[in-house]
Amino acid sequence: MMITERQNLILNRIIEEYIDSAEPVSSQLLEKKYNFRIRPAMIRIEMQKLTDKGYLYQPHTSAGRVPTDKGYRFFVDNLLTKEVSEFEDIFEIEEILKEEREDILKWAAHLTKFLAEESSNFIILRLLKRDFLLKEGWEKILEEPEFQEEDLIFSFTKLLENFEENIEDLEINSGIKIYIGRENPFSKARNFSIISSKCFLPQKEEGIISILGPKRMAYDRNISLINSLTKLLKEF
Repeated sequence: MMITERQNLILNRIIEEYIDSAEPVSSQLLEKKYNFRIRPAMIRIEMQKLTDKGYLYQPHTSAGRVPTDKGYRFFVDNLLTKEVSEFEDIFEIEEILKEEREDILKWAAHLTKFLAEESSNFIILRLLKRDFLLKEGWEKILEEPEFQEEDLIFSFTKLLENFEENIEDLEINSGIKIYIGRENPFSKARNFSIISSKCFLPQKEEGIISILGPKRMAYDRNISLINSLTKLLKEF
């Protein structure tokens, strides 16, 4: 079902607010923070229409709205149609790429740690020639509000296991692949998203970089991070 330009704007603001706060977004918050140039009652009506169309859901009767997988997909597809901005800390990526790369595993481990810190998510870097996995990010990801629930920690652990066992099934040829919630080809993944991209590393090593985290991840920042990295790797 198509949505109007106004609904598009409201949906994007709701998703941005939810990514930032991890709290359901109310019409009152939107009214105070943004000038949609419509009456508060119309904001509520448009939110209800977005809910009816499957882009939002209401966790509790009196609560605000939260994005669905469909809502996130619409948001991400919009991001991918725009020119991706350069990552804000691109000079840090450049510094890592200038480092001594004689020991490719040590260098790749530093890169993986950097990506985990910058994304605040879990990173898996697969070195294709060596069939070797580098992993970083437990410290950062456990700080996210979602992981206050033990069930989600268990589900994420199972997702990582499934991902590692079936990583070869991911068909990553070029560009970025983004799996949101139930789109993921792995079990225990309905609360999580995965961003994966092929990259060309030093010493003619090819890799697959994957960011795994809650659906409420900062997609714009993570897409910018991966795009800037893969672009710079081609230049170094």
